[in-house]
Amino acid sequence: MKSSTYRAPVRPEGGQQGQRRPRHDSLLAGIPLSTKLVASMLILLIVGTVGISVAICQMADDYLMKKTDTQLIRQANLGIRNATLLKQEDLSKSGLGPTDYFLQIRDDQLQIIADDLNPMQFNGVVSRPRLPANGTMGSIPLGQPTTVPAYVKVNSKASPDRDSLKRAGASWRVVAMQWRLHSDLEDTDISGVLYIGLSMSDQNEAVHALTTFCLVMSVIVVLLGGVVSALLIQSTLVPLKRIEKTAAMIAAGNLHQRIPSFPENTEVGSLAASLNVMLARIEQSFNEQKRTTEKMKRFVSDASHELRTPLAAIHGYAELYRMQRAYPGALERADESIRHIEDSSSRMTDLVSDLLSLARLDEGRGINTNLPVDMTGLVRDSVDDLHALDPERQIICGTVTVVTETREDPSSPPAPKGRGSAKGRGRARTKPVGRVGVVTSLSLQEGPLPGVEVVGDPSRLRQVATNIVGNIHRYTPSDSPVQVSMGLLNAAIPPEAMARLGSDETGMAHFLDAVQVAQNSRVGTPYLVLRFIDHGPGVPAESRARLFERFYTADPSRAREKGGTGLGLAIVQSIVKAHHGLICVEETPGGGLTFTMAIPQGQVESLRQTPGSAEPDRPGRQSPHSQESVRTSQGLRTHPEPPKQQVGSSGCTPLT
Repeated sequence: MKSSTYRAPVRPEGGQQGQRRPRHDSLLAGIPLSTKLVASMLILLIVGTVGISVAICQMADDYLMKKTDTQLIRQANLGIRNATLLKQEDLSKSGLGPTDYFLQIRDDQLQIIADDLNPMQFNGVVSRPRLPANGTMGSIPLGQPTTVPAYVKVNSKASPDRDSLKRAGASWRVVAMQWRLHSDLEDTDISGVLYIGLSMSDQNEAVHALTTFCLVMSVIVVLLGGVVSALLIQSTLVPLKRIEKTAAMIAAGNLHQRIPSFPENTEVGSLAASLNVMLARIEQSFNEQKRTTEKMKRFVSDASHELRTPLAAIHGYAELYRMQRAYPGALERADESIRHIEDSSSRMTDLVSDLLSLARLDEGRGINTNLPVDMTGLVRDSVDDLHALDPERQIICGTVTVVTETREDPSSPPAPKGRGSAKGRGRARTKPVGRVGVVTSLSLQEGPLPGVEVVGDPSRLRQVATNIVGNIHRYTPSDSPVQVSMGLLNAAIPPEAMARLGSDETGMAHFLDAVQVAQNSRVGTPYLVLRFIDHGPGVPAESRARLFERFYTADPSRAREKGGTGLGLAIVQSIVKAHHGLICVEETPGGGLTFTMAIPQGQVESLRQTPGSAEPDRPGRQSPHSQESVRTSQGLRTHPEPPKQQVGSSGCTPLT
């Protein structure tokens, strides 16, 4: 057997192959942003000031040069026209005073016939231009000013300083001009070349002074600009540092932190506003996830507990039967045990059915919200069921109406509008307008149920009505009155926003606000509003907010006594939310509960005109899209079922 040796691959130095980063990138990455900004500002200031200074000095030098050339040409033309000076043999003996110009005259053979009047002196230092040798023209063109070096001579008795030597050594600007003169004595023309020059010492000093001034000002501007830019950049980056600290606290788990607000017309302010919106959404998502997780844990725990109870009963009665089957009377005891086992099995079956229904609703399955539904017949069936279960109960039917009134004191209760309205009045929504309050509330107008059709799931909407009616039957006295009303109301709120409203008084207040806006603007979405008002013992306020939670019961002992599972209202809420609607529970004035459901009506007419569309759900007929039976409690109807004769006038009794 041969042994093999594993050799690890050799990696190149400095990191993995293909992942080398340029050195300058790593260096720049380690420099703080404020340092980069200040350095960039300093570089821009240096480049700008140096460029401006060079341009100014160059422009000044060019200007002075052009001015010197103009003066030279003017003086040369003046000298050519002055015949008297040309007749002198030695201009130095002409008696003219000292001048800044150098003048030399040559004949047609370029021989010097006259030299400068008085050479320029700087504290004993004589300076003159270095011209071509006698008899030669050199490199100086005619008529074009040219810069030539200086010829400096120091007197033996002089002791010049450094500045004098520097000025004397300055270059000269020289122009050569051809002259011509007619001689009357010899009757001939005399010609030659005239050299005239001007020292550039003054020009050089002016340019040097300007350069020094620009240099000093550039240094001042760069230093001042660096300090100001550093302060401004530091003050500008302060909000970013606050954002960094806030982000660190949020990363540590404090999701309630928010970035301080700044003016939104600035980049930092806009960034802070956007980050705050993002943080709010993240916090909301985390809170929703936390609530969902807690609900899921509680749901699993409650479901396990609820399932364990009937399973324990089944196991206990089976064990009891096994232990007592050898004793006399075992058959009678077996029947009793089997009955208890059947009851526990039925309870567990109902619980599993409700759990399955909730799971399917959560997944968006098991419901078809695109079918026409006759809500009038559906509600009438529920009323008939309640009347059959509680023949002594007074059931008042009617139409949902909107009542809007104003009063000076919004905190005072609204004035009664009649017996029927007072009984059917729900919670009012008050809007203070100055010292006047606008109150919007829902009321019941006695009469038959109006004919209303919606687009939805017939069997699921029937389940909503039967579950609410079942709760009324189980938890209210059989002789307490019940009001049932329905109708169409326009509301200025889209169905998507409607589904996000909470199932509490706040959600109902938002819906009433939307109804009032739609009444004022005469524009809105039609909603079916269905209300069940009982006058039973009611539920405390802290428990009403949790009625739609799964497995929650306000009174567990009564729930076990009545056979409730705590899932009925959770199923109701899931069905209504699937229809993009709202359901909420409020306290009935005088005691009891008021259930209000609002779902969008939808395009019923267009659905009717679609070929092959289902007909509206009618009383006594199974919904065509689903074969799932709708479980009710305490003898309420299930589907499919045969038609039955209605009780009285739709189960409704007149007011007495």
